[in-house]
Amino acid sequence: MKLLITGSLGFIASNFILKIIKKKIKIYSIDKHNYASNKNILKKLNKEKNFFHFKLDIANYNNLKKKILKIKPDIVINFAAESHVDNSILSPKEFINSNIIGTFNLLEILRDLKTKKKIKLIHISTDEVYGDLKINSKLKFDESSNIKPNSPYSSSKASSDILVRAWNKTYNMPNIIVRSSNNFGPYQNKEKFIPKVISNIINKKKIPIYGNGLNIRNWIFVDDNIEAIYKVLKRGKIGEVYNISSEIELSNLQIVKKIIKENTKSSYYQYLSTLL
Repeated sequence: MKLLITGSLGFIASNFILKIIKKKIKIYSIDKHNYASNKNILKKLNKEKNFFHFKLDIANYNNLKKKILKIKPDIVINFAAESHVDNSILSPKEFINSNIIGTFNLLEILRDLKTKKKIKLIHISTDEVYGDLKINSKLKFDESSNIKPNSPYSSSKASSDILVRAWNKTYNMPNIIVRSSNNFGPYQNKEKFIPKVISNIINKKKIPIYGNGLNIRNWIFVDDNIEAIYKVLKRGKIGEVYNISSEIELSNLQIVKKIIKENTKSSYYQYLSTLL
């Protein structure tokens, strides 16, 4: 089996590749090498005979088409996305290019190839397309929940989800959408919330809290998420949406307090507490 993974040097994708690299699968890796790409992991992955990496931006239609035509994958997992919420607020255009235009390019190229070879697309999205839950809310998001994105990032992901659905319904493309909750774990970019909080605690800097910090997020360890994604790859039903989450629901403020609690024995605990 030939598996093409876009955004392969990102946090979740790189963990996914490390998980399946020993399986009898040829893994073709595409990443544009931006600030969030873990290029150091290539030193490890390039030693594997079934791993092939290419520097490529999915927003570039012509280059992407040439590469896909050459690879002829059986399955594509689209992890590629700009995903930093704060960056999307400051500079939304890059999110439109990567998350919407990039997904559109991928869909059109795979649609063109569909007459020759049916290629399954697993599109990795986010639960942020549903919007926010409030403290003490009894509401739970499920796959039928309304889409109510609140940031340029989540809006761009919601838009790409709608494109994937439309190409399945209109062109009968074998697509599946996966919406994961907030991931944490190894190789996460230092600008993401939990690594940022930990780094700022270590360096005795002010801890950033977006808004009032009371919006609820569902958190899942990255290994649990990629295990679920692999099950969707093997057994997922075409045309379906799969939410991947845990029972861990915390506000940003609660996350910060839990991390600080781990430092209660440190000499600067009182200092950390004053930052909240």
